[in-house]
Amino acid sequence: MNNKGLFASILTHLFVLSSLSISFGQSFPKPFVYGDLLPDAPELSARGEYAVGVQTLDLIHENQLDILNYGKGGDSLYNRPLKVEIWYPTEAGSDELISYDEVMGQNGSPTRPLVPFTFLGRATRNAKPANSSAPFPLVIVSHGYTGSRYLMTYLTENLASKGYVVVAIDHTEATFRDAAGFQSTLLNRSLDDLFVLNEIARLGNEEGSFLKGVVNADNTALIGYSMGGYGAVNVAGAGYSPQAVQLFGGMTGGSKALLRRSVGNPEFEASIDPRIKVIVAFAPWGMQRGVWNAEGLAGIKIPSLFIAGSKDDISGYEEGTKAIYEGAVNSERYLLTYIDARHNTAPNPPPAEALEPGRPIDEYLRYADSVWDMRRINNINQHFVTAFLGFYLKGNDSYKDYLDVNANPEAKEWPGFKPRTTVGLELDHQSPKN
Repeated sequence: MNNKGLFASILTHLFVLSSLSISFGQSFPKPFVYGDLLPDAPELSARGEYAVGVQTLDLIHENQLDILNYGKGGDSLYNRPLKVEIWYPTEAGSDELISYDEVMGQNGSPTRPLVPFTFLGRATRNAKPANSSAPFPLVIVSHGYTGSRYLMTYLTENLASKGYVVVAIDHTEATFRDAAGFQSTLLNRSLDDLFVLNEIARLGNEEGSFLKGVVNADNTALIGYSMGGYGAVNVAGAGYSPQAVQLFGGMTGGSKALLRRSVGNPEFEASIDPRIKVIVAFAPWGMQRGVWNAEGLAGIKIPSLFIAGSKDDISGYEEGTKAIYEGAVNSERYLLTYIDARHNTAPNPPPAEALEPGRPIDEYLRYADSVWDMRRINNINQHFVTAFLGFYLKGNDSYKDYLDVNANPEAKEWPGFKPRTTVGLELDHQSPKN
């Protein structure tokens, strides 16, 4: 072969190799994982400096009132199991993919059988925690009715990458797998939150625990969605109203167990935990049903961030989340509103299985919003929760500007947002009256 032929052959091989490289690059794109950034994601949506580890723990809350069997032979007690998922900063590989096992459907529903599915996250199972900057603040996450500890992985992983230990609870008798009577959720939600806080504090000081020296439970945020928001508002200091106690008694055949979490009860006042420094409440349920009155809401004295859709038809908006926001007069508080969104301002996007033909539409609408792209909502939530916790929990003043979106009336864009990307959003802020 002469030099001209050899040169032509080399060029041909290089062209083929280049084409294969392009082809393979196009055939195997990096998978989109819940929480990944869209092109219009705001600045603080991006992951932080840490890779993320994750572990599962089983806890037992002993000698709890078995409210589902109340009146069937006395005030029976049971040992209440709680499974929690814990995400935390680690030094492991930053791009590790993990598969989470989940189900759709509803326990006990003949029209919505449980259907297992899996979805991807970005974390490493059982990785060694990072200790260089420990201990990290604690964030407890509480799902709705029904839900699971995996309902908000876009946020739990994201916060862990920014230097938080994030603990999401499977609330027994309120998950997709074990849903039971609603009265269990009404009674146990705030009790579960406080028990988990105590358990994580214990593990943070226990020799042999992977959380030893890693978590600072004295500096805790509580994040709740829907019924999780119901619990968070109560834990923050808003005792339940006499009407709520009466309603609960009617549901349970006369139980007065909710009285211990009610406004004006010395036992409730004594239970307000100073370790919980802030709350984030997504579409908190209860205000429309009279769960709180003005006296109760005035009991919230820690900073609070409320997030809701203006067309929420589950928890309500004007008479629901916005009314809680306006009634929390002693709290430094914010209200982020997704205009025309309904209730689902907190979950992951719907899984692919929810789009399959023949599935009940409720499986799709458990996650999705019919106006907003859930990936977009996820990114915006990541941004504002990062700013809120960064300023009020970590005390980093640089985050305050991201919350003061109305500080400069002449500014066309909110801090951290790309041009033309704040349409459909409102952020209100009020300072405590005292």
